[in-house]
Amino acid sequence: MMSARSMQFATYIFASMATFWTYDYACSLHEEWSFLLRSHWNKVKGLYIVTRCLPFILLTTNLYLSFTPNQDPGKCRVLANIDSGFGILSAVCSEGFFILRTWALWNNNKILLAAILVTFITFSGASVGISFATTAPAAYTTSAIPGITGCYQSSTSFRLFIPFFFLSVFELGLMMLTLIRAIQNWWIDTKRLYVVLVKHNIFYYTCGLLFSVLNIFTMLLLHYSYHSMLHDSQFIILAILATRMHLHLWRMNRHAYGSGALAHIPMSDMSFANPST
Repeated sequence: MMSARSMQFATYIFASMATFWTYDYACSLHEEWSFLLRSHWNKVKGLYIVTRCLPFILLTTNLYLSFTPNQDPGKCRVLANIDSGFGILSAVCSEGFFILRTWALWNNNKILLAAILVTFITFSGASVGISFATTAPAAYTTSAIPGITGCYQSSTSFRLFIPFFFLSVFELGLMMLTLIRAIQNWWIDTKRLYVVLVKHNIFYYTCGLLFSVLNIFTMLLLHYSYHSMLHDSQFIILAILATRMHLHLWRMNRHAYGSGALAHIPMSDMSFANPST
């Protein structure tokens, strides 16, 4: 009975996230098309497109697992592994925006960027290894209750909280770097773009830390589908925040430097460069 309730609750979460993502996409469609058509193609634009599309894949996979009748636990395991892989990729892409933003705040310091990337790659590699090593041998089962479809992981491991712990530590480090730089330059650089950049970073890291703590809590203390119901919710929310904030900064930069300014300014320089650079 508890497993059935957890599956129903997780299904409600996924359906709510699908509705929220669809609503967000509809609200930002005009601005998004303006960005895609007017900005030049570069690596950051490619990162934006990938980050924007991954939540659709995650939601499709979760809804399929929740609503499609499935009597094959092996298929459940394969789909769950695919979902985990795309979830980690979504988190990597979302964090990529804020790695570049933090690098921009530190005037494109290459030593700092190298340290951030080494830490990020180490944490990401460890998270991938732990996630797949833990989920591969896990037992999956399908619902045997009439009217309730889908499959769930009937056994889990406490080690699955480690990737979220790594993510929270990494985001805390980026938050500290942002705060240190903001304190150093607050009275020197008060341009609106700089202030918005700092506020975006802090808000994003705060949301990421909050979700990571919630995921660690559910992983360690809850059972059945409850323990994984917020996994993809975190990745989807972070992807929405990252892309929304990128659009907002792009729009502000165009207003500050002219309609074509950002087309020639890389992401890491957008808050400080002049149109002529």
